[in-house]
Amino acid sequence: MLRFASLAAASLAVLAACGEPAAVTDPALDTPPPSDETLASAGLTRTPRTAIEALAPYYAQLDYDAPIATPVTPLPGADAVLTSIAFGSCNTAERDIEILNTIAAEDHDLFMYIGDNVYGDVYSYDASLPELREAYHQLAARPEFQALRARFPMLATWDDHDYGMNDSGGRFAFKGFAETLFLDFWGAAEDDVRRTREGIYDAQVFGPEGQRVQIILLDTRYFRSDLTPTPQRGAEGMERYIPSEDPEQTMLGAAQWAWLEEQLREPADVRLLVSSIQVHADGHGWEAWRTMPLERDRLYGLIEETNATGVVIVSGDRHSSGLYVRDDVAGYPLYEITSSSLNMSFRDENNEPGPHRIGDMYAPVNYGVIGLDWEAGEIALQIKDEAGAVVREQRVSLAEIGAR
Repeated sequence: MLRFASLAAASLAVLAACGEPAAVTDPALDTPPPSDETLASAGLTRTPRTAIEALAPYYAQLDYDAPIATPVTPLPGADAVLTSIAFGSCNTAERDIEILNTIAAEDHDLFMYIGDNVYGDVYSYDASLPELREAYHQLAARPEFQALRARFPMLATWDDHDYGMNDSGGRFAFKGFAETLFLDFWGAAEDDVRRTREGIYDAQVFGPEGQRVQIILLDTRYFRSDLTPTPQRGAEGMERYIPSEDPEQTMLGAAQWAWLEEQLREPADVRLLVSSIQVHADGHGWEAWRTMPLERDRLYGLIEETNATGVVIVSGDRHSSGLYVRDDVAGYPLYEITSSSLNMSFRDENNEPGPHRIGDMYAPVNYGVIGLDWEAGEIALQIKDEAGAVVREQRVSLAEIGAR
């Protein structure tokens, strides 16, 4: 044993003298893992690395009635000039949704469901997500929804209640199946890129040069880090969560951030950046980008770095609506319109502080409309009530936001 030790020491000394590094290997660390084919030939399978991988065999054999929203009205063509886009959030199928009939009676080019499209929180913690599936089935069966779906093409993203659990983020174990349900319900094609990647973020472009509208739908759930809970639950301005300067926290995840940068570099005249949760709002302690100020600064910085002009932020979630603007983050005034809710209003007024807000919030049921007057070079950001009357409005010139 001493002889072998001496020989090893001598060999290392010679290698060091020759300037060559010692090649010391640890089979447990340095041996490449066996391929899936090698494991299969031995009757073995790879140990799952994530909850999604672990649950994949279960979902592969799960027999369930997939909820599907019908009928499907095709999206406008790539050259279609958009002049009116309606949107809304916070919509439960357990009660009437009369406001959808109001929207269906108007003329719009498309409708965007921007989160909390159903309330299917999986409090059973059943991996088959029975509550979420039932919520989708209920919405699909509602005559008001069917009428709206037949009337307009639709785009959608999710928020927490149609993701599967209130305030949930990246650690939600059943998010892979929730994504499948989402894509099936909203009619995503089998070759849709979202079926082969994690997360439901998406982008669409409509119209010719000079009238080109890019719609970017973010996923603020699938990759999001845990939020920082408040030390004073219910206290004004810090009701549930407080901001954190933790640089490890993420709102979108690395892959989505890279994708967003690519999208913002694409040519467009007007860009609707859809975030299910509010971006500008600083007057409350509920979910919002303010809980991760470094990530919010990153978003603002990316808009400026990519020279992405014409950006307007669209958000929901709050069970109240409002208009916001910041003129200190993007090289031009960056407007935000929040619309919520379609049929889940909890109050008649919301008087929370709003340092970036334009005027008062509107708390009764409502929906949003983005009107595009290309000839006049103007965008109208509107909040409408259940009867279709405009209750809040901000008109923005295209030149003001760098779109002309």
